Amino acid sequence: MNVLSLVHGQDAGPELFGPLVAEAGHRRDDWSFEWGTPMPQSLEAYDAVLVFGGFMHPDQDDVYPWLRDETEWLRGLVEQEIPTLGICLGSELLARATGAWVGRLPVPEIGWGEVELTEAGTTDPVFSALPARFGGLLWHHYAHDVPEGAVALAHSAASLQAFRLGETCWGVQFHPEVTEPQLERWIADEGDPPPDPARLLAETRERIGGWNELGRRLCRSFLVAAERLARGR
Repeated sequence: MNVLSLVHGQDAGPELFGPLVAEAGHRRDDWSFEWGTPMPQSLEAYDAVLVFGGFMHPDQDDVYPWLRDETEWLRGLVEQEIPTLGICLGSELLARATGAWVGRLPVPEIGWGEVELTEAGTTDPVFSALPARFGGLLWHHYAHDVPEGAVALAHSAASLQAFRLGETCWGVQFHPEVTEPQLERWIADEGDPPPDPARLLAETRERIGGWNELGRRLCRSFLVAAERLARGR
């Protein structure tokens, strides 16, 4: 299976997921609209797409004009029913592409917080790999509604955390792909500092091992679902 990894910036890529794609015997290409270069292969060559996060926000077209092009491209992914998993910014852009409200949270969700699956989430082909309730790493300034025709799969106290649209498109606001070195860099970034860096760093060192196990479960579950869907195309 060929997997396209859509990235935004240097520190929001596949991280934990990259080795899992290779471990499952799949080939992965990384690409970004921001680079201004052609896609490594035509879209028809890919069986699944992973859309990662980024420091930019989903409505900053004036600063990052390529966001508009990416949003249109994502709409095409959904219409063509190519298995897709969007994470954080990726989820927000998928929501925008499919007409859902996307906007800034009154208070950003940054840190370790509780996430709960909905009833639909507990039976979803991908998200059923997770516990019904778990502590997850959240880092987002924006939220979005459930796209029309989609189902909510998970939520936190403040916002929707996951959805599925149709049988091939998933979005998730929490960060199952993060690694400890990556999070340490985020915490140290003065451009987007967390409310209590020292506390978040300590909590991360305590919780990242268990969180990475859940991240591996989610990634593997998506890849299995994508393989099944690709066979049926």
